[in-house]
This record gives sequence, C-alpha cells and structure tokens, in this order.
Amino acid sequence: MNCIITTAINPTISTQSLATEIASELNTCYIAREGSSLEAIKANYQVDVIIVITKNSLIAHTPTGEFFFHLSMADLRIKNLINGKHDHMVSAMGLKSGMSVLDCTLGLASDAIVASYLTGVTGKVVGLEASPIIALLAAHGLKNYQTETEEIRQALHRITVINTDYYDYLCSLPENSFDIVYFDPMFRRPIDSSSNIKPLRFLADTRPLLLNAVREATRVAKKRVVIKETRFSKVFDELNIKNRMGGKYSSIEYGVIYAGSEK
Repeated sequence: MNCIITTAINPTISTQSLATEIASELNTCYIAREGSSLEAIKANYQVDVIIVITKNSLIAHTPTGEFFFHLSMADLRIKNLINGKHDHMVSAMGLKSGMSVLDCTLGLASDAIVASYLTGVTGKVVGLEASPIIALLAAHGLKNYQTETEEIRQALHRITVINTDYYDYLCSLPENSFDIVYFDPMFRRPIDSSSNIKPLRFLADTRPLLLNAVREATRVAKKRVVIKETRFSKVFDELNIKNRMGGKYSSIEYGVIYAGSEK
C-alpha cells in the first residue's frame, strides 16, 4: 500500500516537524502541502493513502474514506459500567482491577480502552496492531486525545501500542505472560457499514484467525483467551470453541477458552 505524509494547509512549524518524524517512522515521504489539494497530491504521487497531520490530529485519507482516532463506543461503555450496566466483553474476559490484557488486534483501541479503565493503574494493557498506519493513528490518538474525563484520559495513556504480527509476538512470549489474550479479527461478513469501518477494513490486516495462533494464545494466557465474532459465525466451530457469551439480541458473541488457572 502506497502512503505519503502531508499537513493541513498553512501548517505550524511543530506540525511540519511532526510530519517529517512520522514520514521517517513509516519509511515514506513527507510532501509539503504548498496549497495543493489532496486530490492533486494523490494524482501526482500515485498513492492510495495520504496521512494529513493537523494541529490536533492525524487523518488518513483512503479510497474508502477518512480514518482517524476517536473513542467510538468506549466512552459510552465506560459510562454504562459506572452506572452499573452490563458489558458482554468485560464478562467474557472476567476483567478485574490489576489484571493484564494482551489485545492482539488493537485497531483504534475501543475494547482496549474499556479494558484499561477496568484494570486500572495496577493493571496492564498491551495492544498489537499489524497495520503500521492503524498502529500510528492509535498510538498518537491514545497519547493526545482530549477528553474532559480524567479517568478515561489515564486509561488511554496506560495502553502500550506495538506494531507487530500477533502470531510472531505470541510465539516470543513465555507461558502465562498475560491474564487475558483477546482477539477481535475483521469479521468475514461486515455487520457495520459506517463510514469509519470501511477505511478501517481497507487498512487492516484481514487474515482470518488461525488455530495455531489460538494455541499460542492459550499457552500465553493465565486465565482466558477471548475471541469476538459475529453471532452464529463458523469461526467458533472451526476453532472448536464451545463456550460463548453475548446478549440474547446482540449480533456479537464472545468465544471463551479457559486457560491456566481457570481450566
């Protein structure tokens, strides 16, 4: 995938500096905006993706739409938890303060944010993301996103983002490294046609979750491996996962493999 970095029109010196840093990090080119439209830059340099550095955010312009960091449903889910409401992912993971979570498919970290909020200052959440662009936007967003809720801000800052292939990373870990290992792979049949899901799918690693990765995850997990999928997905049967959790009317289910101390 071809990608270049530019800025908003009339950038500040600090924005230009950040743009050059990010271009170096992604091993790509920084193109000075100089009043040019994004369409002209895309045509001139024959690229699929342009990442625009603005004063407050990073925006990836893809053939399927704009992609940028936001809290998605994490903010509402945390507020619901505060108000005593149920969260199916939290139940599937059995999340408690002080636990460690390895999110193998981070995306824009919505699930990781909820996990970080619940595991708290004594917990640990590490997010793996195979796409360099998504990892970049997630890491920058988690560090710089402005929210009025201090607890959520701290939860964002506690998440560690690593741009890597989750199978290779799992293989490098010793047994019982994390309490929970979590997978939210791209659904084979999308259930959300929102404008932000389409560019995510364009940028993301769309490979299916394989049994070898699940086996490694079971070795690494102290307590549980949790896999998010669509209800009635064949993936659970393919991976021989019997334990499933989810709401009666939800389109999502969580497959749970009990590992380590919870076997």
